[in-house]
Amino acid sequence: MAVVTLTINDEMVSAQEGQSLLSVLREHGIDMPTLCHLDGLSERGGCRLCMVELEGNARLQAACVTPVAEGMVVHTHSERLVKYRQMILELLFSERNHVCAVCVMNGHCELQGEAANIGMDHVRYEYVSPDLPMDASHPRYVIDHNRCILCTRCVRVCDEIEGAHVWDVMGRGANSRVITDLNQPWGTSRSCTSCGKCVQVCPTGALFSKGATVAEMEKQHNFLRWILDGREHNVWSFSDDSAASVPGKSNGKGKSNGKAKP
Repeated sequence: MAVVTLTINDEMVSAQEGQSLLSVLREHGIDMPTLCHLDGLSERGGCRLCMVELEGNARLQAACVTPVAEGMVVHTHSERLVKYRQMILELLFSERNHVCAVCVMNGHCELQGEAANIGMDHVRYEYVSPDLPMDASHPRYVIDHNRCILCTRCVRVCDEIEGAHVWDVMGRGANSRVITDLNQPWGTSRSCTSCGKCVQVCPTGALFSKGATVAEMEKQHNFLRWILDGREHNVWSFSDDSAASVPGKSNGKGKSNGKAKP
């Protein structure tokens, strides 16, 4: 694969052709705020927090969906960008009912963390204060639409990783919300496998487990890379011929390869 050279914050770096700008920035230790991006899922470019300035282009570009190009000159933390990011975060807080003090994810919320990182201490915009429902019909999980930021991580992980496509987005603009099975109660879903992947990737308190304390609400994302690496290396195979390659699986002759993950 070809190598391209670009300039990031006055420093010349190299990257592989076709690589996303966000991945290059992180490879070089440049911290970029994101909410819709998650390693292992397809890119959406929806939250716009990872916007950068490209010389010669008047429009700000989302780094997660922008491929690198030869000679590209990038600025990541200009005064203009900081102001835009703070505005985006304030609008997210004003659009729904984000009350951190009573949220189950207080202290572990990615939205709260990004607001703190940028130094946001108040919201300049009028709160919309929508009257949105909660769905606690599922025996293990709850969705609170008041805390949803429409990042669609739940939609993508359910479709791309679990393969169930339980979640989707309904409505337009401020009236948009995520739904299960054509807007049916989550607990009645016949396609949901109750795997909990959607809960783990949610960046806010919109999706959470029943009966868990605030201290237990820290979510884990590392399972995505573990699953994708396993698929890439064909770790899971259930045919007799390939059983020996599956960690801890019997090969049908009373023997196991002895590589079971502890």
